[in-house]
Amino acid sequence: MKAIITVVGKDTQGIVAGVSTKIADLGLNIDDITQTILDEYFTMMAIVSSEEKKDFAILRSELEALGERLQVKINIQSSAIFDAMHNL
Repeated sequence: MKAIITVVGKDTQGIVAGVSTKIADLGLNIDDITQTILDEYFTMMAIVSSEEKKDFAILRSELEALGERLQVKINIQSSAIFDAMHNL
């Protein structure tokens, strides 16, 4: 399983730590990650994977709850969506 996680919101301390800890807690590996500050907004994109099949509804729910606590918007999408878009 491979997925893309995006994080966007006002920059505050602890976003990277919180998100990366949650990713590990969910049994996902960070394959690639980039983050930057645009004006005063934090943006991050991570490619994550797992050898095991994961329930995206659970992953999405857990990450959205974390986003509320960190006051950022966190989204997760299967990489298969992007693969399909480029194969049309």
